[in-house]
Amino acid sequence: MATKHISMTAAKREGSGKGTARATRRNNRIPAVIYGDNKTPVMISLEEKPITLEYLKGHLFTTLCDLDVEGQKHMVITRDLQLDPVSDKIIHADFLRVTEKTVIRVEVPVHFKGHENCMALKDGAVLTVIMHEVELMCPANSIPEEVVIDLAGQPLGHAFKLAEITLPQGVKPAAHNPEDITVATLAAPRKEEVVEATAAPVAAEVPATKVAAPDAAAAPAAGDKKEEKKK
Repeated sequence: MATKHISMTAAKREGSGKGTARATRRNNRIPAVIYGDNKTPVMISLEEKPITLEYLKGHLFTTLCDLDVEGQKHMVITRDLQLDPVSDKIIHADFLRVTEKTVIRVEVPVHFKGHENCMALKDGAVLTVIMHEVELMCPANSIPEEVVIDLAGQPLGHAFKLAEITLPQGVKPAAHNPEDITVATLAAPRKEEVVEATAAPVAAEVPATKVAAPDAAAAPAAGDKKEEKKK
């Protein structure tokens, strides 16, 4: 499986530091560096638009780039991009030199197929994706664009382990224990617990004891009684 290639051009960049980088960006160019392969790093700058378009396609970190730096060819792969925290624009790029013999660690997206023929999904299972990307060790010229997991015929409760994923020749999981790493599961749906509201018990009504309030008319004061006798 041949790795996809893209092509870009760049210019050498003199100097380093924040001031030089800011000046480069003011000219709508992105400061970058090429390193690796036991060679001296090369400071470069790229046009903003081409690398931004490739970045937005979503495969920049798994795609080899034939980078032309003022007539000198470099086969590289993007290893890091720095983004502006406000605008999300690319403000710096790191490229790693590679050859056909270079083995690199890459993160490859996981996709699924066979939904319509999956026994578990027909029985109401839920596909729970634990890892949306898997880390692989790949020859530079054999980087897969994606890892595909086939759901067809899989039963309820099946767990897809990293070790069972079919990979291109020469590509292997970066983890030392892929048989213990779960990428996704076909889990039973959670049953919603129906909680019945229990009415609060109503206390029995107890007849209130009537307490006669003092009645001024019915119980006149002693002074008032004397005045009545005089009348």
